[in-house]
Order: sequence, then C-alpha cells, then structure tokens
Amino acid sequence: MALPVIRPRGGYLFLAVVIAHIVLISAQVNTRTGVPVLQSAVFAVIAEVQQAASAVVDGVSSRWRGYVALRGVREENARLRQKNADLMVEAQQLSAAVAESRELHRLLDLRAHLLVNVVGADVVGSSAAPDFRTVTIDRGSSDGVSKDMAVLAPEGVVGRVVQEVGQSVAKVQLLIDRNAAAGVLIEPGRAQGIVLGNGGGMLTLEFVSATAAVKEGDLVRTAGNDGIYPKGLVVGRVEGIRRSGAAFVSSGVRPAVDFSRLEHVLVVIGTKPASKLIEGPS
Repeated sequence: MALPVIRPRGGYLFLAVVIAHIVLISAQVNTRTGVPVLQSAVFAVIAEVQQAASAVVDGVSSRWRGYVALRGVREENARLRQKNADLMVEAQQLSAAVAESRELHRLLDLRAHLLVNVVGADVVGSSAAPDFRTVTIDRGSSDGVSKDMAVLAPEGVVGRVVQEVGQSVAKVQLLIDRNAAAGVLIEPGRAQGIVLGNGGGMLTLEFVSATAAVKEGDLVRTAGNDGIYPKGLVVGRVEGIRRSGAAFVSSGVRPAVDFSRLEHVLVVIGTKPASKLIEGPS
C-alpha cells in the first residue's frame, strides 16, 4: 500500500497550524510571575530589538559627535595658523618701522650738526647698470634741488646730484660710480688726495704724496676743495696701501656708506662749505 504524498502546500499549512496551537497555548500558560508566556516572549524579542537599535544609534551619534569635534578642531587650527601668519607679518612691519625710525633720527641728528641748509629725501629708484651707479630721490627743482648739490647719509658722503633734475625728482650719482670723484684729506696726517669710484663697492685713493704717513684704517674725509662736497664729511677708511710710482701712493678706501641699503638721504642746498666736522665711524 503506497504512503500518501504530502504536498509542500499542505506541509506549510500543517506548520502554520502547529505554530498557531503553540501561540494559543503560550497565551493561556502563565509564567511564575503571572505574565503569559507569549507576552513575556514578545517583550523579550522587543527588548533585544530595542537594545540593538539603541547600540546602533549610540554608535552613529558617537561618530557624528567625533566628526563634529574633529571638524571644530581643524577649523580652530586653521584660524590659529592664520592668526600666527598675521602676527608674523605685523612683527615684520613693526621691525621695519623701528629700523626706519632709527634711520630718520640719525638723519635728524646729522642735520642738527651741519652748518649748511639741507632737505631730506627718500630714495625711490636705482640704476640697474653696474658701472653707472645712480639712485633717484623724491626731491627736485621745486624743493630747491639742483645740479652738483652734495647728498649725504648719517654715515657720510653718498654722492652728488647730476643734471637730470625734474620738478619733484632728481638723479644722484653715487660716489662709487666710475665717473665720480672727490677731493679728500686723510686723518690724522691731513695728507691730501682724490678718491675715485670704480663701479664696484670700493673707492680708489690716488695722488697721495709718497712722503705722507698713510696707514691702514686712516679716516678719509672730504677736503672741501672741489666745489661740491662741504669740508670734513666722512668718506671712508683706507684699506690696502700700494705704491703708485716714485712720487705717489694709492690705496683702496672702503666707503662709510652702505650704498645697497640707502633709503633716506639729505641734500645740501647750495655749495656753502661747512667748517664743522662730522664724527667718523668708530
């Protein structure tokens, strides 16, 4: 006799009937606390689901708070970096202002000791040619500036105004220009000579008597005999003595002025010589 074949659909129906009986029994049977078994099971399942959901929400919330906090730290770091950069720029500007203030005070002190009329000027340009060393200043004919007026810095002689004089600007030939020259005295022996520019950073001292007691480090001042530079202005110091024929010696002169750092100068208005000496560099 062949066994009856249980179709899959009938099997599902049988399983559903069994589960329904279990549910009915669970609803009628109570636990020790008096709560139906079915209700207790449902509560347990719901509790597990709530706990899992809470863990997920807590994890997401924690990560979000971490992201927000990290973003805040990054923004704060960016703000601090910007503030630090601003402070560095401000410090550089203050340092430059202090240096400029000191330079202007030195110019005012020099002006007070000179016995000639001067006008202050700022350097606003310079020549790019290495042999012809000139700068442009922001004073011109409207300020009383004209050709062959001496130009000074706190350290000493800068040069002279050349022909290109405008109403509000003028060109200054630096003493180190190849075509520049000035009559000088060498201290302490008071020997006379002429300094010539060579286009570089040094001057050449020529036409000094071979009998003159010239030595390294002697101070070189303007002699006031060339009709341009007032007498007694500092030019530089002797450096590198050599004989030039039987009658003369020549040497190098290191200028007192650092021509690469010129910013402010004084222009001597007129050619009246000053008899008061300016102290040289120590």
